[in-house]
Amino acid sequence: MSNTKTFLHVGCGPQRKAGTTRGFNTDEWVELRLDIDESVSPDIVGTMTDMSAVPSESVDAVFSSHNIEHLYAHEVPVALAEFMRVLKPDGIAVITCPDLRSVCALVAENKLIEAAYVSPAGPITPLDMLYGLRSSMAQGNLFMAHRCGFTEDVLSGTLYGAGFKIVATISRPAAFDLWAVASKSPRSEAEMRDLAAMHFVR
Repeated sequence: MSNTKTFLHVGCGPQRKAGTTRGFNTDEWVELRLDIDESVSPDIVGTMTDMSAVPSESVDAVFSSHNIEHLYAHEVPVALAEFMRVLKPDGIAVITCPDLRSVCALVAENKLIEAAYVSPAGPITPLDMLYGLRSSMAQGNLFMAHRCGFTEDVLSGTLYGAGFKIVATISRPAAFDLWAVASKSPRSEAEMRDLAAMHFVR
């Protein structure tokens, strides 16, 4: 009997397993890639709000990196309901997205279009983190537009509101991002700390 587990990499873009988390990038985990963009060769073409091609309770984990901010606010509960649906009863979701609190701190310092950091795609400004990567959208990739956003408390509350039983989060102001691990079933704080150690930050 195989001991491997499957994680659904939603909105994967060109990323593969090695670009997810330390916890997922092991022989124990098999990656299933889902994206709206056929050009990135996903295993499944679909959206976070309609993952009907993924059977219910069929994956052990969902990994979402910088996806949920691309949804309209009213679509977020729909997407999280889909995450809950496809997860096995003891499944987890690992989510990372921009931290609006740290991004807006730069805006308050009048640094809206100053580079906050340099990524492989080039300099990233608060404007890019708030509304989407301008250079990518200028090339026609409007999938990159941001339509909502989160602070740590809002992300945690949204996940609890979606039905997850326990949630652990971290804010990294220096990296302008948030990380969350949410469990579909009850877990101890010690278990959540272990999951966070495995999956927070690549």
